Amino acid sequence: MDHVAIMKKSWGLIPKILDRSKKIESRWSINRISPYDKVKTGDRGFFKNAGEFITAVAKVGRVEQFSNLDPSKVYALIKKYGGVDGINVASSDQTYQWAKNKRYCVLIYLKDSQKVKPFKINKASFGSAAAWLVVGNIQNVKI
Repeated sequence: MDHVAIMKKSWGLIPKILDRSKKIESRWSINRISPYDKVKTGDRGFFKNAGEFITAVAKVGRVEQFSNLDPSKVYALIKKYGGVDGINVASSDQTYQWAKNKRYCVLIYLKDSQKVKPFKINKASFGSAAAWLVVGNIQNVKI
């Protein structure tokens, strides 16, 4: 199964995925939305900054999911996994402020990340606010 993760460019995470300093992609939400229960070991994640082309791919090594989170559980997850999630210590408190009211978290362990020749996708059927797309086969959305 292929997935597309849409990243916030200002966070600068795709270069960290490519140099393998970011070993976990985390997705946090208030509601149980993708990728919760959608991403599995062996899947592929394609990465793009919002408004840009896909530029990276990584294999999913394993997945951990957390639910019924509260601010103290969110804090503990950020402290435990923040470094390998590409969050530096200086921004972990900022991340906590952003995530403290989230109820779900998916940790996607990345391996074999690599740069791909940039390509565009059609994400029209996924909704404009979707940040994680379950696409089946990347060829289905590649333009």
